[in-house]
Amino acid sequence: MSTDNPVSPRVRSQRTLDLMQFASGGCAGFVEVSIMHPLDLIKTRFQIQRGPEDPNRYTSIIDCVKKMYRHEGALSFYKGIFPPLFAETPKRAVKFLTFERYKELFAYNGYLPQSAIFAFSGLCSGLTEAVVINPFEVVKVKMQADRHKFTDQKSTYATAREILRTHGFGKQGLGKGITSTLGRHGVFNMIYFGFYHNVKNYFPQSEDPTLEFLRRFLIGLIAGTTASCINIPFDVAKSRIQGPQPVPGEIKYRKCFQTIALVYREEGFFALYKGLLPKVLRLGPGGAIMMLVYEHTFEWLKENFPY
Repeated sequence: MSTDNPVSPRVRSQRTLDLMQFASGGCAGFVEVSIMHPLDLIKTRFQIQRGPEDPNRYTSIIDCVKKMYRHEGALSFYKGIFPPLFAETPKRAVKFLTFERYKELFAYNGYLPQSAIFAFSGLCSGLTEAVVINPFEVVKVKMQADRHKFTDQKSTYATAREILRTHGFGKQGLGKGITSTLGRHGVFNMIYFGFYHNVKNYFPQSEDPTLEFLRRFLIGLIAGTTASCINIPFDVAKSRIQGPQPVPGEIKYRKCFQTIALVYREEGFFALYKGLLPKVLRLGPGGAIMMLVYEHTFEWLKENFPY
């Protein structure tokens, strides 16, 4: 009689899982930015414009699209796309990877209920993501605010080099607006991950691939939309701080909460929600796309690279 024991299945190392999550997050970010960037640019244009006295004011998304196309050309909708493309792989990779690590950390301590673990893990992953992405955001916003034709605009490298040479990494350089970026990403990810994972558990998976896709997409859409509506005051503050100041050489928007208070005082409550529609149009479906790409890529990697 044979005494051979069956071979035990090999267990993936933590390093392998980390690499899979990192790669999946990078793919998710790349796809989401490639599809949704024009709406991000339109959102930024609305956020940096001020009151009715602004001579370059846009009155609607359609008006913005028409004016940009007429004065800056079709390629203008992709201004500033290279900084987020270069950044999205590490940014989204950091987002999803650190979310999983923070989730394990909070679960290990055993002090929080499962629903709170998702939210706190999202918050911490957002704060980590913000530190990684802020220099790219400074370059992106500067390029998005430029109203020259796309072909006349400085390159991403030249823009970054100019900022670095003039202001360095400090609060007027590549570190500009870090507090508002922390607020934007921290709040967004806390709601996005908290909502998505908690709500997803209430609706069982479907055997039908189409229904399962729609289930995930709808939950991701609502998660992205809700998070976008709540974190937008931080987004407006970030755009004002990182974008052109009203008077050249004079810094009006300095700090996150100072900027929020100033915008509220001078332009009213709804000014803190400028760019909300293009932001929701981008990050609602963008949030769904990002989560779907991440989950499907991670599942594909687990199936095709078992060890």
